[in-house]
Amino acid sequence: MQAAVYYGPGDLRVEETPRPAAGPDEVLVRVRAVAICGTDLRVLKGGHFRLPPGQKRILGHETAGEIAATGSEVRGLAPGQRVTLVPNIGCGVCDQCLQGFNSYCPDYEAFGFSIDGSFAEYMRVPAKAIRQGNVVPVPDNLTDDEAALVEPLACCLNGSLACRIVPGDVVVVIGAGPIGVLHVQLARLSGARRVILCETSPERLAKALLYGADNGVNPRDEDPVAAVRRLTGGKGADVAIVAASSAAAQEQAVEMLDYHGRLNLFGGLPEGVKTIALPSNIVHYRHLTVTGTTGASTYQYHEALELVVARRVDVASLVSAVFPLARIHEALDFARSGEAAKVLIHP
Repeated sequence: MQAAVYYGPGDLRVEETPRPAAGPDEVLVRVRAVAICGTDLRVLKGGHFRLPPGQKRILGHETAGEIAATGSEVRGLAPGQRVTLVPNIGCGVCDQCLQGFNSYCPDYEAFGFSIDGSFAEYMRVPAKAIRQGNVVPVPDNLTDDEAALVEPLACCLNGSLACRIVPGDVVVVIGAGPIGVLHVQLARLSGARRVILCETSPERLAKALLYGADNGVNPRDEDPVAAVRRLTGGKGADVAIVAASSAAAQEQAVEMLDYHGRLNLFGGLPEGVKTIALPSNIVHYRHLTVTGTTGASTYQYHEALELVVARRVDVASLVSAVFPLARIHEALDFARSGEAAKVLIHP
């Protein structure tokens, strides 16, 4: 089969590799669609702690496909069944797993990192993933592309839930990429009465406003903190979600919040930046809650799928381009350019 194999930072090769076989308690998935994630781009640039030097790996974890073969001991899944895959597989017995937080398991496995992923024609799903519900059936009314985008939506759902958005809240979303757009839609679903979107790219901001934000703010044109204060009558926002890899945005988000505000640091800091100047007196005197989230639980993944099935969240229109696997380098360049929302591969 054809696969895009990671050999190290800056070294991704499209090559012929042996097609994996499903063991007695495993399944083999024929990959139909896989989306390029910002994490994939960071791994290709700077590596990953799960990929030590010399470790080859097929990347890709935002996946949709169909079961090509099942082992003799597998029950409840059958060849031809369309599925999407929860990428993180917890150990199942640690404190985090027992609480349902499999994405925070200290000994987790993950497709595209510790297990070969979906930048390939086929991928093997181990027994542990099947037992823990990581293989999720896809209903007929969803396309493969939509099913592949359940994963980033699930991550956004995790961050949104941490903010405890309630009807009447004012929500600021910083970053108008695909993650920011999903956060805008989730804020609307939660009953936010006003959503303010901050983005430095005029083109991205204009497109993202179509998803339900009330106001757009370009930090290059005006002070975003002052803009949020102006738009809220001087009070500030109830919730701020930083869906951008920016230390300045994280610092500014704290100052945007009203009393009892909630902040979610959804985007990690860029490479080489480890800390921010946190105005802790603002956190202290305004009684703020600062949260950080990454990934999503298997349960949240299932919930995100239901939101797409019910057409409560639009993921389909986020697809900017689709490439065959042989042109993955072109696809990656387009994803890096900032011109695209989501770029997909059809192996």
